[in-house]
Amino acid sequence: MKKGKLKIYFGYAAGVGKTFAMLEGAREVQKSGIDVVSGYIEPHNRPETSKLIEGLETLPLKKINYKGIQLKEFNLEEALIRRPQVILVDELAHTNCHGSRNKKRFQDIEELLKAGIDVFTTINIQHLEGLNDVIEKITGIIVNEKIPDYIFEEADQIELIDIEPVDLLERLDKGKIYQLNKVNQAKENFFYIRKTYRPSGNCFTKNC
Repeated sequence: MKKGKLKIYFGYAAGVGKTFAMLEGAREVQKSGIDVVSGYIEPHNRPETSKLIEGLETLPLKKINYKGIQLKEFNLEEALIRRPQVILVDELAHTNCHGSRNKKRFQDIEELLKAGIDVFTTINIQHLEGLNDVIEKITGIIVNEKIPDYIFEEADQIELIDIEPVDLLERLDKGKIYQLNKVNQAKENFFYIRKTYRPSGNCFTKNC
């Protein structure tokens, strides 16, 4: 069986637009007559992202009861039965909850690829295992959810999704990345502001 192809939408931080770009790419592929299915999308309550899901067939999520709480995960078994040509599975580095078929989502995706299904997925740079030490030194934060480097290296296509830091911070302040009550916490972590001085004529201006 021919192995499926993996396309990764890659960004430097949450909120740069990876999921949005993935959905736009999926809709373009769908227009060409390709069978596209949404397996798992994390819209983060972003209206613009949620709107792009409309018109895409969406697989039901797998419900798992864990410690009295019902959790919802990507339904790998249902995806393998449905066998679309392309499936969208957000958040490549996600750790599945206890009781799932695989411990990590990248293992789910590996099964899809082996079954001949093309996969579109997303990831941020801090989740690459080989860069974990570098990210910790820069941010001071230990990232527990990681993927092996070979997953990234063996991808058939990587699309870099970028945005200016000042625009990203503006989106953060407007609640377009996290809920407004979580903005300050986010700014104390990956979105902290480092003040620098840059020459502007004969003086210096402070930039974030």
